[in-house]
Amino acid sequence: MNKPLSFYRSYFLSKTMSFLRRRNSTDSSKTRIADPNIEKDGADDDDKKKDQYKIPQRRNSGSKKWSCWDNCCWFIGFICSIWWFCLFLYNTMPDSIPQFVTMAITGPLPDPPGVKLRKEGLTANHPVVLVPGVVTGGLELWEGRHCAEGLLGKRLWGGSFGEFYKRPLCWLEHISLDNDTGFDPPGIRVRPVTGLVAADYFATGYFVWAVVIANLAHIGYEEKSLYMAAYDWRLSFQNTEIRDQSLTRIKSNIELLVATHGGKKVVVLPHSMGVQYFLHFMKWVETPAPRGGGGGPDWCAKHIKAIMNIGAPFLGSPKSIALHFSIEVRDIAALRAQAPGLLDKDVLGLQTFKHLMRMFRTWDATFSMIPKGGETIWGGLDWSPETETVNNSAKKGTDNSTRNTGGNGNICDTKGVNYGRLISFSKDWAETHSSKIERVDFKHVAKGDKLTNSSNCDIWLEYHEMGNRAIKAVADHKVYTAGSILDLLHYVAPKLMARGASHFSYGIADDLDDPKYDQYKYWSNPLETKLPNAPDMEIYSLYGVGLPTERGYIYKVAPPSDCSIPFQIDTSVDGDSEDSCLRGGVFSGDGDETVPIISAGFMCAKGWRGKTRFNPSGIRTYNREYKHAPPANLLEGRGTQSGSHVDLLGNFALIEDVLRVAAGATGEDIGGDRVYSDIFKWSERINIKL
Repeated sequence: MNKPLSFYRSYFLSKTMSFLRRRNSTDSSKTRIADPNIEKDGADDDDKKKDQYKIPQRRNSGSKKWSCWDNCCWFIGFICSIWWFCLFLYNTMPDSIPQFVTMAITGPLPDPPGVKLRKEGLTANHPVVLVPGVVTGGLELWEGRHCAEGLLGKRLWGGSFGEFYKRPLCWLEHISLDNDTGFDPPGIRVRPVTGLVAADYFATGYFVWAVVIANLAHIGYEEKSLYMAAYDWRLSFQNTEIRDQSLTRIKSNIELLVATHGGKKVVVLPHSMGVQYFLHFMKWVETPAPRGGGGGPDWCAKHIKAIMNIGAPFLGSPKSIALHFSIEVRDIAALRAQAPGLLDKDVLGLQTFKHLMRMFRTWDATFSMIPKGGETIWGGLDWSPETETVNNSAKKGTDNSTRNTGGNGNICDTKGVNYGRLISFSKDWAETHSSKIERVDFKHVAKGDKLTNSSNCDIWLEYHEMGNRAIKAVADHKVYTAGSILDLLHYVAPKLMARGASHFSYGIADDLDDPKYDQYKYWSNPLETKLPNAPDMEIYSLYGVGLPTERGYIYKVAPPSDCSIPFQIDTSVDGDSEDSCLRGGVFSGDGDETVPIISAGFMCAKGWRGKTRFNPSGIRTYNREYKHAPPANLLEGRGTQSGSHVDLLGNFALIEDVLRVAAGATGEDIGGDRVYSDIFKWSERINIKL
């Protein structure tokens, strides 16, 4: 039977009122329990006392307990708050406060070289040209793929590298060159940044030329008397002229500087690979057009006062071998050992090692860093210029011993070390006398049994064309010197090396008057070209010493897998003593962490010293070494006495030498040679026709 609507209304109201009465009753009881001033009888007082003891328990049971996640979030928030607070203070406090704190800890700070020399009365004199090295110059985008939308005119290389983190595969596509032509891929235009900002800082807070520029400014230099000879450091040297006319721009700007400074010649400061680039330029500028700049044989004599080469890899660097062979150096190999497989895996679509190798192998300019001069310069199977090998008992089957006779004794113990073996497949082969080594001639081993079909690999590398037999043959050759390392690279990467061999050469010229040496591929090799006819010019080699510098490697064959790099530095291998030169599969010698002393110092110590066939006009040469000293505390940053390859540009002693020469001093005025190593002794051990 259906009930009337009034019944449901009355029923709903009664239930609602009943609920409200119960709620009010509960609230009033809670109020009575919580209020100790309400008068009650004895039973109620006992209940109140009991309830008073229960109240804290009820509150505790209702409170939230902190989990591990809460603790982590709190800790991260605390660290971030402290960081932002310190950053706020740093950006708002007067500049004098950090200086005051530093002075309180370290004592009075020395004047920067520019301030010191200005007090002595030195002022700007000769215009200065800065030539940056590999990777330190900025690159910006002028045309790109759809994925690079919004990046027109912005930096792809240098600065914050923000685009790499946002779109790594797109960034890699644009920063790589075409694997066939050596130029930009179709539809992409990446060009060097121009002006002093091109290489003042590599990234935010990481100076390159900024300290040198600031000190030049202290004695009166400004932008009209300074020129940053920026170029695309990825391209081969001659291709920078073909695509961007970079060599022509350098020639024109130097002529302009000389003309606007009353005929005063320029002082040139090349750094790292920029040293080889400027060697190429000097030969190009004197070569008749259209192959060269058409400046004539006396152009350098008319326009250049001095060339002060900083961290000069005149004869290359073993690091370049490891990078081309397995995209590794000491630090990368150590990281790989700490996190096995991480850099080989596809993380966020980025197979790190393979992408880096493919990118690096498209940069033709890096071929200029492969060691030059072969075994004559770098040593052979049983000798090297830095060590004196004793082989009297070799034929009797006893171990050879090597004693340190050079200046790198403060770096490491060279006992048992033969720097002539740039790559060895095991520690035993690195130490065994050559008479006991049987090596396989890998060059004639076919590459038929491919590990995988290269079409199945996301990233094309020439290693994918090799097979098990070819990889085994490379390892069975056991040791490689500077004389055989080129054969190795031609075998594992023939397409890569064919392109590189068309732009660079690594030998020693028999006859420098041979017309073949007029070809541009020889112009950056100081052992295959002559210095210009400029007897009044000076050439300096300024380089750091006292730091472990990569000189050779122990390799192993990596576990087989599809689309992988088959060779790795064996980081498990160490020397027999705590101070051994062999650590983590890497042999170290003396240098600036990147360039060994023999590469930076030999040409000015012997190859160009006096009148030689490489220096027919007798240009004066000087070796100036800067012994590394670490910063005294964190407030000193990268230090003012560093001998490291890039940090050397902030070394006060080096900057003072540069400023004095730019102000008019000669090499003799600043003290001539200053050496701490045994570069002159090592150079004498190198048997080369002068």
